[in-house]
This record gives sequence, structure tokens and C-alpha cells, in this order.
Amino acid sequence: MPNINLCEVVDNEQLLADTFALTVICKELALEARAGQFVHIECGESCLLRRPVSICSVRGDALEFVFEVKGEGTRWLSAREPGHMLDILGPLGNGFYLPDGDIIVIGGGIGSPPMLFASESATGNVTAVLGFRNENRIILKEEFASVCDEVYITTDDGSFGILGPATVPLVDLLERGGYEAVLACGPRAMLSAIAVLCKLYSIPCQVSLEERMGCGVGACLVCACAMANDGVGRMGRVCKDGPVFDVEEIVW
Repeated sequence: MPNINLCEVVDNEQLLADTFALTVICKELALEARAGQFVHIECGESCLLRRPVSICSVRGDALEFVFEVKGEGTRWLSAREPGHMLDILGPLGNGFYLPDGDIIVIGGGIGSPPMLFASESATGNVTAVLGFRNENRIILKEEFASVCDEVYITTDDGSFGILGPATVPLVDLLERGGYEAVLACGPRAMLSAIAVLCKLYSIPCQVSLEERMGCGVGACLVCACAMANDGVGRMGRVCKDGPVFDVEEIVW
């Protein structure tokens, strides 16, 4: 069973109107965390269920979580100030397998934060592709630039960077070759398109799925999704079997 940790908030920065970067100190959690994993945070007495938040970055004993305010729980979390103690269950789930050699990481919108941790953890060169709706929704641009060898940013409306989805620069990168794997997190439609391209270019691909969760430890089955193993259908639990899966395991 994962540990419950009492973690002190040391910073809570508002990145966008609805997006916050929360930093806590917890030596035990920082030592155990792996890229692609998440935590379950208790968000006040009025919220029965914890809220799942991916791990964005680990530096020393500090962990950063970037999240959007979507309801009562995350609104409560966005108001936490330095010195507040948070009850955090984790780390949870299975993270990315990081191969030796160069990789491509792809983040779509709020799926970008866990890809920063993957970039920090990689042993080879990292090329990042980040997709957003428009210039006003871009987050973590400087953070990715500080740890990646190349960063491509796309926007749906062309207001910044490359016009179109993240798959636009991905095609050029796959044509160039030399990468050991593609790792991605974001909207399901984006992940499905990435899976098709990676199969076409015969490059291994892992994706982190975003699903609603209840317990976070595989007991409640709220986050069940259709999977396949050697052509045999089954139901997988995103919180416990994932959230990271090989694209070949997923029924798109």
C-alpha cells in the first residue's frame, strides 16, 4: 500500500486564471517518485474523495504539481498557502519506462506537466513537443527549455509557434529519426493520432491516460478502460495498471 505523507506547501504560483503550480517538501515522496506517476491529495473536509494530480517535477526534496481548477476540491487546493500541511497518498501508478538514448516527449495542454518530469529523468537528449489551444494557454515553456535539447510549441489557432496539433512537428521528427521512444500525455484524440504515427514509423510509444479516478489504488474501478493483450480484450485500471501504457495495449 502506498504511503500517506504529510507534506508542507512551500509555494503556490498561479500560472493562468485556472492553473496553479503547487510545490511541497517531502523527502520520502521525492525519493520514491518516478516520471509518469501521480499522487492523491486530500482536499479539505468537504471533499470525500482525494484528487489525483500528476507529478510535474522533482528537485531535491521538493515536488511540484501543476493542475487546473475544475471543481470544489481543486479550488480548495489552489488556495493553499506556504506552511499548510497536505495529506498526500503516493506515489501511485506505473510510470514511464525511460530507455537509454534520445526520446521525444509530447504534452497536450494540462497533459504537459508530467512530461516535464519525464524530461528531467531522461538519460539521453530530449525533444519536447507541446500543444496548446492558443498562446494564452501555454504553460511551462521556460521549464521545458531549461531541460530539453529542443522544444516545439504548437497552437490550434497559430497564435504562437506552429499552427496545428502536436502531430505536425512529430511527423518531421519521426522522418528525421534517431529516437528510441515517444512518450506522451494529453487528450485521448491526440494520443490516438500519435499512436498511429508511431506504428507507421515503427517507434515504441508509451502514453499516459487521463481518466476520472475514485480510490486511486485499483479498488473502485471508476477509471476502468478497454485494453487488449495479444488480441484478447480486457478491462484495465488506469490508476493501478497505468496511468502509463504501451500504445499496443490500448483499444483506441
